[in-house]
Amino acid sequence: MPLPQSIGCGTGCQGIGRQATSQGIVFPEYPMIEIRHAVHDEVHVLARVGLAAWCKGIQPLVPSATSDKIEKDNPFVPFLEDMGARVLVAVIDDRAAGIAACEHSDDYISDVWVAPEFEGRGVASALIGALEREISGRGFSKARIHVAAANTRALGLYEHLGYIEVSRETAFDPILEISLDKIGLEKHLSAQR
Repeated sequence: MPLPQSIGCGTGCQGIGRQATSQGIVFPEYPMIEIRHAVHDEVHVLARVGLAAWCKGIQPLVPSATSDKIEKDNPFVPFLEDMGARVLVAVIDDRAAGIAACEHSDDYISDVWVAPEFEGRGVASALIGALEREISGRGFSKARIHVAAANTRALGLYEHLGYIEVSRETAFDPILEISLDKIGLEKHLSAQR
């Protein structure tokens, strides 16, 4: 099923080096990936993308009771309903490949989730790049993100994209209902591209 039309790409996504399409923005470094804002009609499709990514990357880190609860309740549904168009969607061949957001519309990247079947195709990099452009467009000079220390693949990606470690902590996650070792990273952003 093709995804709905974009409602526009918002602050920070227009500019040199990006091509607007009928549905969103395509970055030259990722020509097969279109980045656009979410629309309400696709909440459940995007929630399945988020949950599939969570199952692959985070589920192995949590107790089975927590995992069962997450799979049953799918907290991505209320998150996506609340966030609306503030969520970015990566699309490949008319299929949602990933989602990302800055939950509080600041410099903190709260969510990056890529459907397992699209991993390794630049989806997370494209989403993070688009969020960085939005963050820069909001006047921030750096982007921040946290990652579970045990999620070495995501940590490697963030470091590859220029993020540097600035903190390590063990923090209680209220959704997962456990304490996790987390690494805080940040990246200084150049002037909006």
